[in-house]
Amino acid sequence: MSDEKTEYTISDLAKEFEITSRSIRHYEDEKLITPTRRGVHRIYSARDRVRLQLILRGKRLGFSLAEIKEIIDLYGVEGEQRQTERLLELINVRRESLKQQLKDIKYLLNEFDVLEEKLTSEHQAK
Repeated sequence: MSDEKTEYTISDLAKEFEITSRSIRHYEDEKLITPTRRGVHRIYSARDRVRLQLILRGKRLGFSLAEIKEIIDLYGVEGEQRQTERLLELINVRRESLKQQLKDIKYLLNEFDVLEEKLTSEHQAK
């Protein structure tokens, strides 16, 4: 018999993943996780725990909740191959977006340098 838990409370998951219960309820509202109910208590399965882990990983990578839901749901509908293909597509899009943001940031930093140098030399000339 395994020592690994198969059921979790909202407090268990909040503590483990260092997030708020409100965040977990939000993911539930978005249909990303689907706990069962025992009276007024939510009971999360090992599957919900894994999905929560994937949600948080996707968020860290900058994916929207809609994209995360799509990726997770693809596994059950179309299998791992289609899920992997779609994830690779989304990674590519995200990477290109980040590259553009990096270019924009470098441009802005240069603009700040130019403006700062101009303002400093004008101020010193007075």
